[in-house]
Amino acid sequence: MARCYSGAMPPRQPFPIIHPLPDIWLLTDARNDAALETILRRLPRGSGLVFRHYHLPAPERRARFDALKRLAGQRGHLMILSGSASQARRWGADGAYGAPHLLARGPATLRLVTVHSLHELRRARRAAAVLLSPVFPTRSHPGGKVLGPLRFRLLAGRTGVPAIALGGLNPHAARRLRWPRWAAIDGHLR
Repeated sequence: MARCYSGAMPPRQPFPIIHPLPDIWLLTDARNDAALETILRRLPRGSGLVFRHYHLPAPERRARFDALKRLAGQRGHLMILSGSASQARRWGADGAYGAPHLLARGPATLRLVTVHSLHELRRARRAAAVLLSPVFPTRSHPGGKVLGPLRFRLLAGRTGVPAIALGGLNPHAARRLRWPRWAAIDGHLR
């Protein structure tokens, strides 16, 4: 029986594993703030929300997070905070989101790491999932360099964790990419 297993299981996982990880994700910012409640109600039950809202002062950001967390909880959505793992725990988020170097330390939590290159992918060791971007041209970075479907798939194949496509995604682009997990900032507005 032992030969059926490929290797020993580590004694302790570095982060809680959430099964299943949502397929559809919404990232917040000033562009979609006014429509967030509507979008959250329209998203399939059990989707994911990454709360960024960098444009708000700290007290207002926290109040907006708490309001959206209540609605996300009613819809069974996962609520991830852009910030440190410690801050995510203090705020009662389901996990933390950020660049690999920002999430390298801190208490064990679900970590979604944003990745734009192979170099950043190598630094995302403690990630539960990575958001690979930008897959397609975006309104956030007009004229910026994109991964494209082929490079996206090559990077996604090297992650070792679930990859979530980000950048220029909406339901139509996600079908064209033929990738199960995707995220959008304003792609849910239409």
